[in-house]
Amino acid sequence: MNWEALNTTLELASTTSVILMGIALPLSYWLAFSEWRWKFFIEAVVALPLVLPPTVLGFYVLIAMGRFGLAFTFRGLVIASVLYSLPFAVQPIVAAFGAVERKYIEASWMLGSSNLQTFFRVIIPQSWAGVVTGFVLSFAHTLGEFGVVLMVGGNIPGVTRTLSIDIYDQVQALNYSSATLTSATLLVISFVILSIIYGLNRRVWFFAADRRHREAV
Repeated sequence: MNWEALNTTLELASTTSVILMGIALPLSYWLAFSEWRWKFFIEAVVALPLVLPPTVLGFYVLIAMGRFGLAFTFRGLVIASVLYSLPFAVQPIVAAFGAVERKYIEASWMLGSSNLQTFFRVIIPQSWAGVVTGFVLSFAHTLGEFGVVLMVGGNIPGVTRTLSIDIYDQVQALNYSSATLTSATLLVISFVILSIIYGLNRRVWFFAADRRHREAV
């Protein structure tokens, strides 16, 4: 196990996820509640990394950051990871915000709460599972990045070499035992993350169904 690569990977995933929350929360709020007729262009831009080949995105990011001396640095890698994982943070949160019943938001306004107060007191508490899902998915997606990481960060030990790149290096060197151990580690981490997400969604579904039953009665 390359512990240095593991540390770089976890640091990258943690930093990227935290930054994405600062971007995804206001952006998701706007996408969920804005009535601007052309907002689908913004939605398309946000979702673009889902269909764009990682090497293409990495190439353009590399060209853009080369002017600022950020290519093949950890900071540059963070910027690229934020762009690449953006839809994984935004889309679950947009879905959660959109599921909040309008009557609770309007009741908050009628009680004199501002939009910001309503956001933190009404929308976020009813959307916490979606927010957690967005954070966890962006974290997990960053863990497995390869193409963008290699294009933008290169393969610098202790700086930009992540576990996915380390696995590739070990396979190239025919060191299958090390590659197997590292791959198994990522497999376990990914399984735990997905279990958390599905567990949260199952719990939210249960409470939502229970609330609808009580309101019906």
